This record gives sequence, structure tokens and C-alpha cells, in this order.
Amino acid sequence: MRALFGIVSLLVVLAIVGVLAKKQLGGTTAVVPGATPGATPQQQSQQIQQQVKQSVEGAMQQARPMPDDTK
Repeated sequence: MRALFGIVSLLVVLAIVGVLAKKQLGGTTAVVPGATPGATPQQQSQQIQQQVKQSVEGAMQQARPMPDDTK
């Protein structure tokens, strides 16, 4: 009788943990800033790559500051 009660208790606890885990994981959706929300992961990846490329090209276009030679 004790063994049956122990097994039933474990199953109840497992069910509760499963429901809580499902709630926690069900609400997690990663939203990437600047990416289209309805886009596929491949499209989001391409958008992010394009943004990084544009940022790097913009940084390369800026003039390099010259050091002061006042020694």
C-alpha cells in the first residue's frame, strides 16, 4: 500500500512539474530587434547579417582620427 501511494504521489508531482514547465516554455518567443516578427529564422538571420554589414561599412567610411604629435 505504501509503495502504491509513493508511486501515485510521484506521478502527481511529475504532472504538476510538467504543467509548470509547459507554461514557462510556452511563453518564450525570441524577438530580435529590427527583424520582422513574422519572418522565418532564415529571413531574420539574413536581416541581421545585412544590418551588421551596413554597420561595418558605415564605420569603415568614417575618417580615422589623427593622433596629436605634441611631445
